Amino acid sequence: MMTNWQGLGVRPVRILIPKAPYNNHFWPVVALDQYTSQKEVWQNADREVGEQPSTLRLIVPEAFLDEAKSRSKAVYRAMDDYIQRDLFTTLDDSFVLVERETQSGKRVGLVLAIDLEEYDYAQGSQSLIRATEQTVLERIPPRQQVREQSALEVSHVMLLVDDPQDSLIGPLYAARADLPLVYDIPLMMNGGRLKGWQVKDDGHLNGFAAALSAFKEKLKDGQMLFAVGDGNHSLAAAKASWEKQKSALTQEEQQDHIARYALVELVNLHSPALLFEPIHRLVIGKLPEEVLQALAPLDPAQSEGEADITLLAGEGDLPLTLRKPGEGLLIDAVQRCLDAAKLPLDYVHGEEDLRGILASAGGTGILMPDFPKDQLFPVVERDGRLPRKTFSMGEANEKRFYMEVRAIR
Repeated sequence: MMTNWQGLGVRPVRILIPKAPYNNHFWPVVALDQYTSQKEVWQNADREVGEQPSTLRLIVPEAFLDEAKSRSKAVYRAMDDYIQRDLFTTLDDSFVLVERETQSGKRVGLVLAIDLEEYDYAQGSQSLIRATEQTVLERIPPRQQVREQSALEVSHVMLLVDDPQDSLIGPLYAARADLPLVYDIPLMMNGGRLKGWQVKDDGHLNGFAAALSAFKEKLKDGQMLFAVGDGNHSLAAAKASWEKQKSALTQEEQQDHIARYALVELVNLHSPALLFEPIHRLVIGKLPEEVLQALAPLDPAQSEGEADITLLAGEGDLPLTLRKPGEGLLIDAVQRCLDAAKLPLDYVHGEEDLRGILASAGGTGILMPDFPKDQLFPVVERDGRLPRKTFSMGEANEKRFYMEVRAIR
C-alpha cells in the first residue's frame, strides 16, 4: 500500500550510507558550526581521519571560514571521488531510526526528508515547519551556492516535534529489534556512540504516517507541526535554492523534484537526553568594562544572589542582575545591546570551553541564562522567532554527527 505523505511535511527518501569497509568511526564528524574558536579540535580530527573516507571531507567547518573558497573546492572533489569509488549502500524510500548515546543519555531520532514547500523561515510565518531563530539573510547566499554546486547532501539539521506522548518516534524505537541494523559505531571527538536502523516496510511507514496525520489534526490555528532546532541557516539555504529552481518547473515536475526536499533528523522535544543549554558569548579582545558599558541600557548591577548573567575575565567572575524587558526574553535584550555596541562576538557551547578560550586568548565571556525547552514552541508561535543563539541542544560533542548522505544532483 502506497503511503500518502501529502501535507505532512516529511517523507521517506533515498538515503546513502557508507559500505561496510568504510562504515566505521572515521566516517561521522560533528556539525560544522561547532568549535568555531577551537581550530585544534578540527585539526585533531583531521589527523585522526588521515586518508580514510569521512564526512569531514564533505564539509567546511566554520572555524575555517577564512579558507572557505579553497576548502569548498576540495569538498566538491571529495564528493565526486566518493561517488566514483562506489562507497555507498542505498536505502531506497526509507527512514533511518537513530539512537545517539551521549553523556546526557540516549537520544532517539528519525532521519527523513522534509518538504521545503511546507517550510518558511520568514518572520511571522504560519507554515507547518518554522525556523526558531532569526535568519540572517546575508548568510544564505554562500550556503546556497555551496549546496547548488554539491553532488551530495550531509545534514546537521535537527527538526523538533512537541510530542509529550512520544506517539511518533516512540513506536518505531520500541520495534527496533525487528528493523535491519545498518550501523553501530563509536564516534570521534568524544561524541559517544551512534546506531541506526532502516525503516522501510509498509507497516512501519503507514503507522508513522497515520500517527503524524492524527497528531497534525490536533493542532490549533497558528500552531506549528515542526520547529527547526539546529541548522536553521543550512535549511534556509536549501529553501532558497528550491525557490530559485521551481520557477522553471511545471507543477508535475515540482512534485518529486530532488531539490524540493532536504535531509534532517526529527527528534522529540521531550526526549530526556535532549538538554537545552545556554549559548555563551565570547566578546573578542574586549575588557569587562567595555561590555558593561554596552549593557548600560539594562542597568547592570553586581549580584549578591542569583545572577541573570555572569561576566568572565582574567580578574574573575562578575555576576550581574539586569533590568528585565517587558514580555520579551532577557537573552534578546542582552543580544540587542551587544549588537548595538558592535562588539566582536563568537558563540561558545559550554562553560568549560568558554573558560578555556578566555585562559588562552583573553577577552570577556558572558555566561547566558537557561532557556526552558518547554517554552520553545509557545514563544516561536507567539513571537515568530527566538533571539539569535538563544540555546544549544546539548554540549558541542552532543550535536548531530553527519552519517547519512543524500544525492542531490
